[in-house]
Amino acid sequence: MPTLEHNGFVDMFRENPSLAPHFLEILFHLDLPPYATVAVVEASLDQLLPVEFCADLVLELRDGAGALVLSIVLEVQRDIDRRKGYSWPVYVAVVRARKECSAVVLVVAPDAEVAAWAAQKIDLGLGLGTLQPLVLGPASVPEVTDQAEAEKEMELAILSAVAHGNGPNGLAVVQSALGALGRLDHEHAAVYFQIVYNALRDPMRRALEALIMERQTEGKATFPPFAQQLIERGRIEGIREGKLEGIREGKLEGILEAKRDALLRLVARAGIALTADHRERIQSCKDPAILDRWVDNALEAKDASEVLS
Repeated sequence: MPTLEHNGFVDMFRENPSLAPHFLEILFHLDLPPYATVAVVEASLDQLLPVEFCADLVLELRDGAGALVLSIVLEVQRDIDRRKGYSWPVYVAVVRARKECSAVVLVVAPDAEVAAWAAQKIDLGLGLGTLQPLVLGPASVPEVTDQAEAEKEMELAILSAVAHGNGPNGLAVVQSALGALGRLDHEHAAVYFQIVYNALRDPMRRALEALIMERQTEGKATFPPFAQQLIERGRIEGIREGKLEGIREGKLEGILEAKRDALLRLVARAGIALTADHRERIQSCKDPAILDRWVDNALEAKDASEVLS
């Protein structure tokens, strides 16, 4: 089933088709034939292939005279799928036969294990011929940590954040990518932020959350304004989703403490003053449902009485 990440990356190349040849040139150092235009033509491939052989996207490069010089079959791959070793050669063979042009497979695979699998040469039979997929993954996508470069190559920065966000330089990579989202409209920026955030594991998520809170406190916001809202919403939903499991495992107090922490963070961010009695009431609350209600109240409340109503 398509995911936000899958659809987001497909749309990235659909809305900016020139990205595909651009990445082939700067990341794989390939000499492409001279071309003047790049167009998405996935509908043509759908007509050429059976339903079970449908690529995510197909792009055509044409020269100044309109002649087709290269087709790029784009696939977004989140998991290892042995069937692709048979379907990808079909894409290339059909496009070459029907369009009478060169064709390559470009795979977007931010996960290191999936990328390593996808990058293997596909033996077409008895070692007499192979297909080499070109894979956009951790091995080919650089760590983009420079803010100016991220703003110039925003899509590359997003791919970099998903591929390297959990690595040693992950926070710097993610910070550069998120800082570049300001040039986008709210809808696209929110989708890419969510893709990056979803790719992060807990330690890096917490580091990013702390950084955003710190920047907001210092009045040095360098992230899209919705970033904190999405993070808080994700944290709250995560706490709620883990409630039943935590209770079953005898970890109710840990869940309650996490809810109290989320509530106090929201209240502090909203600038709402709490008295000693208010804090005691929060810390002594043992009912998860009540804490959930107070968290929801804190998103809109103007004073402590509205929070704890």
